[in-house]
Amino acid sequence: IPLTHSQIEITQFESCLILKDIKPDIIINTAAFHKVDACEDNVLKSFLVNAIGAKNVAKICEDIKAINIYISTDYVFDGEKKTPYKESDEPNPINVYGISKYAGELFTKNYCSQYYIIRVASLFGKAGASGKGGNFVETMIKKAKEQELKVINDIIMTPTYTKDCAQMIKIILEKELPYGIYHLTNQPACSWFDFAVEIFKILKMNVSITPITSDEFVFKANRPKNSALISEKLPIYNLKMRLWKNALKDYLKEKGYL
Repeated sequence: IPLTHSQIEITQFESCLILKDIKPDIIINTAAFHKVDACEDNVLKSFLVNAIGAKNVAKICEDIKAINIYISTDYVFDGEKKTPYKESDEPNPINVYGISKYAGELFTKNYCSQYYIIRVASLFGKAGASGKGGNFVETMIKKAKEQELKVINDIIMTPTYTKDCAQMIKIILEKELPYGIYHLTNQPACSWFDFAVEIFKILKMNVSITPITSDEFVFKANRPKNSALISEKLPIYNLKMRLWKNALKDYLKEKGYL
């Protein structure tokens, strides 16, 4: 049962009591203030939504014995590691968004006994991102029609197709995997430049893309140079997230580009 922002305000505990009336077996908390740069100027809002909201949902989940699924982020890491981050790696966020989401993780762990913290990254999906005006794929396709593209090549991440993530969450629930943290991103790691090149390769579009460094961009928020995620848990259960290139192709088909 999807609840919209008008139906529930997770920053207010009283508003979350609607969940007690519904009594779901599983609650998936996707509510987030995720504009990374805007979070730097809106610290209170960031923590109210990403942390206090997570605490409120976790408390309700514990009361009604519901499984709590908290969607978190690769930005809980500082990017100093040279290889992808595993579930067992220690978070060390370097921006307000990451700190607030990590706080949400801690509240989820401490207020709820039945929980899955699902870390995702660089999402792309049919519905787009609310508040962000689409996703990276759509932005690249739109801008390619207007101008020569410049894309950062020294920030490494793992793109995530929302449909793949949702399907893996469903499998985790069906198999009743142990509660805890799971990294659900497509593989392997790549730069934003690599990702952009593949978009136009699949679409057979002749687009001029210039690789640039992150130093040439002015960001309000610090960003980890490497926020790639990998799961050390999924292989234990003979599960894995597929290649992002295959996921990207399916996404482009779903959107009608192919």
